[in-house]
Amino acid sequence: MRYIIYARKSTKSEERQIMSIESQLSELKEFAAKEKLEIVASLCEAQTAKEPGRMKFAEMLSFLESGKADGILSWNPDRLARNSIDGGQIIYLLDTGKIKDLKFPTHWFENTPQGKFMLNIAFGQSKYYVDNLAENIKRGHRAKLRKGIWPGFAPLGYANNHKTRDIDVDTEKAPFIRKGFELYATGKYTLKQIARALKDIGLRSHKGNVLAVSCVQRMLSKSFYYGLFKFKGETHQGTHEPIITKKLFDKCQEVMKDRGHIKTRKAEKTFPFRGLLACGECGCAITAETQKGHNYYRCTKKREMCSQKYVREELLTEQVKSFLQKVSLSSQDAERILRELDKDEQKAKESSFVIVQNLKSELADIGKKLDKLLSAYLDEVITSEEYTAQKQKLLLHKVNLQEEIREIEDNGVSWLEPARAWIKSLNQAEKLLSSGDKSEMTTFLKQIGSNHILIDKSFSFSLKKPFQILCEWCVWRRELTSSNLHFPNWR
Repeated sequence: MRYIIYARKSTKSEERQIMSIESQLSELKEFAAKEKLEIVASLCEAQTAKEPGRMKFAEMLSFLESGKADGILSWNPDRLARNSIDGGQIIYLLDTGKIKDLKFPTHWFENTPQGKFMLNIAFGQSKYYVDNLAENIKRGHRAKLRKGIWPGFAPLGYANNHKTRDIDVDTEKAPFIRKGFELYATGKYTLKQIARALKDIGLRSHKGNVLAVSCVQRMLSKSFYYGLFKFKGETHQGTHEPIITKKLFDKCQEVMKDRGHIKTRKAEKTFPFRGLLACGECGCAITAETQKGHNYYRCTKKREMCSQKYVREELLTEQVKSFLQKVSLSSQDAERILRELDKDEQKAKESSFVIVQNLKSELADIGKKLDKLLSAYLDEVITSEEYTAQKQKLLLHKVNLQEEIREIEDNGVSWLEPARAWIKSLNQAEKLLSSGDKSEMTTFLKQIGSNHILIDKSFSFSLKKPFQILCEWCVWRRELTSSNLHFPNWR
């Protein structure tokens, strides 16, 4: 009687399963030599038997149906089938005589009604094992999700702790991930430039590969890094340590959204103010070109006829510098004001306790709302879609409150840090006037305002409120100075 050796592995564990195939073949060949079985072919397969459709299994059945072999030699019945269709095919071929015998070193079989009955039971046990395993995995996932633990492979920057079954921060890669978010949030860099920067500082994937641009984009879009994650459409709050804050994440999403509407092209020459301005007459973008050694800016005139003329870069630069002078602050004055803010911080910390208690009370209310929401969902008062949407909204608010509490406890009340950042930005304007870096001037102008337009060779834009107040104050001070009036120094 001629036999086909059939060995199969699943793809659960690469190394262990490769060893499994080799050990099966060696055991089966040794068994065949001991039982003096004639082997006409050996087929190996690396595919799960949970579902039908295995190529080598179909090839083996074709061998048997064509009469090239009479029986199968395999390690165990579960190597042949873990689903009712493949198991049924084996039983049917035994009934029709296409398969005359089955040999298993670990399982007794005889081609009799009793033997086929026992084989059916063995196939049924194999299917039960797979079904039960799937249910156990789902139950394990649900248990992890209830604890706020990501049930899958840890994202880049984190590592699976196999002892605690938790997700730990990868102390080597996490700083690189944070740096990538911080760089992108500035709005100065494209995804391609971020990918190149991460490559240069040594960040690699879990498999040791350089990150592609698409991988960087997915990374910068993952809410997991600030503490929330989605699993099968439902939002969960993770217990893992966040690498970034939600504010930094939201800033990156704004930059990504804005860049999604911008078509970038490779330019032969860099024009510092191109990409900043729009035409005040027709709304088209302002482009630039070089003529007779000078850079000129003009309307692209893509929508309609436009009467706006060319503007030399030197004239535009003077207007930008004139504005920077209005919002600039010397290093000496900046240091003096920052010292005063430090004094204010001490007073603010004394009153921050009440603010934190109020926020914690609001946080507790959100916890109660989440419990009520879950009860409403379990009682079928609301649909699954309504539950998922409301839960995500509450969790986002919860994360914002937690970050605000943490920020106040670490740094004092929330207005102090923006105040410090504002003073430093005014000092940056002073430094830009000294350095003359036009590209940095463009970045600064984007940070402090919007709707930058060029009309009749004049540059204007809408300032953010703090800078608008400062400019109005500067005008008022200039008017007082021209009237020879005295006023207290601004600090």
